[in-house]
Amino acid sequence: MTGHRDLITGMVAAHESGSQTDTAILAHGIPSEWPDAVVAAAEKLPHFVRPQAKKSREDLRGLDLVTIDGADAQDFDDAVYCEPRNGGWRLIVAIADVSHYVEPGSATEREARLRGTSVYFPDRVVPMLPEALSNGLCSLKPHVDRLCLACEMEVSADGRVARSRFFEAMMRSAARLTYSETADLLRGDRNKGKHRKLKSRLQHLHGVWQALEH
Repeated sequence: MTGHRDLITGMVAAHESGSQTDTAILAHGIPSEWPDAVVAAAEKLPHFVRPQAKKSREDLRGLDLVTIDGADAQDFDDAVYCEPRNGGWRLIVAIADVSHYVEPGSATEREARLRGTSVYFPDRVVPMLPEALSNGLCSLKPHVDRLCLACEMEVSADGRVARSRFFEAMMRSAARLTYSETADLLRGDRNKGKHRKLKSRLQHLHGVWQALEH
C-alpha cells in the first residue's frame, strides 16, 4: 500500500504544481499560445541545416566545441572551445544563429520581441521561440550540424584579450556537459568516462577562465 500512497501523493503534487504554473501564467499575462502565423512559419522550417545555408560560413566542425549547462537545462544555445596558443590561449565562444531563421519583421520575430525571453517553471518552459527552433535548429545538440555566430579571441597568459573577431560559422557540438560532469573531469574523477577525451580541452578552458578572472 505504501507504493500506492507514494504514487497518489506524487500525482497530486504534479497536479498542484501544474495548477500553480497555469495560475502564474494567467496572472502575469505570459503569452503561452502561438499565433497562427508563427505556427505556419514553424511548420515550414526544415528538420536539419540545409547545405546551402552552410555556404560562405567558416567550418568549426573539426573543433571540440562543447556546451556546459546545469543538469536540468533544456536549451543549449552556447558552446565553447579553447586551445593553447603563443603562451596564452585561442578561445572560441559560439551561440546558435537564431537570426538565420527569424527574419526582421516576421511574425516569429514580432512574437519573440513580445515575449522577450523564455520563462522557466518547475514543471515546464514557456519558450520565446517555437519548439522547431528552441529545441531544434537553434539547439546545439551533440553531433549534429548547427549554424552559429562565433567570437574567436586570443587571450594572453595574464588574461588580456589581444585580438578578437566575430564571424558566421557552422559547428557540431562534441558533447553536452553538465557543470558537475565538467568538475569531475577536471578533478580526474571521470577519467574512464565517455567524455575523458575532452579533459585537456576542459583544462584549457579552466586555464583561460582563471586568467580572465584575475
